[in-house]
Amino acid sequence: MGSASRFEELFLPHLDAAYNLARWLVSSDQDAQDIVQEAYVRAFKGFAGFRGDNPRAWLLTIVRNTAYTWIKRRSTDDKLIPFDEESHVVPFEPTPSELSQEKRRELLEQALNRLPTEFREVLVLFEFEGWSYKAMADALQVPLGTVMSRLSRARRRLQQELAQFQPGEIDGEL
Repeated sequence: MGSASRFEELFLPHLDAAYNLARWLVSSDQDAQDIVQEAYVRAFKGFAGFRGDNPRAWLLTIVRNTAYTWIKRRSTDDKLIPFDEESHVVPFEPTPSELSQEKRRELLEQALNRLPTEFREVLVLFEFEGWSYKAMADALQVPLGTVMSRLSRARRRLQQELAQFQPGEIDGEL
């Protein structure tokens, strides 16, 4: 089996997880897509160095590092005005239930985005992606205890952020 087909076999199943992580780190669909594309190119170029133990963790570490590089690059170039695709989409009328669920998702996303990156990433990896403490420690290259304390502190900070919203906002009664 060629290296390209082996790469696809190992890493394409993790495309959604890569996108989800990038999306939570940068909060923009287009930027997340660009980051994942760049990360896959980097992963393919570095594929010869892959030891074969955990393709998901290896790939998501590359996605994380690519996102951090992307964030640094973007923060130094504030002169660009991003194109907001969502403002150019024809709106539809959601049901009250969909509206309430969407509002809760937006509030959660706002609260998550207020967290420091090191807290946000452990919450996303653990709660949304189902990673173990050990997998996170390996991918983030920090001790296991650091992962556990970050996750605990992240949960506390998220609760504090969510507590700032009015009860009607969270219940969808705006």
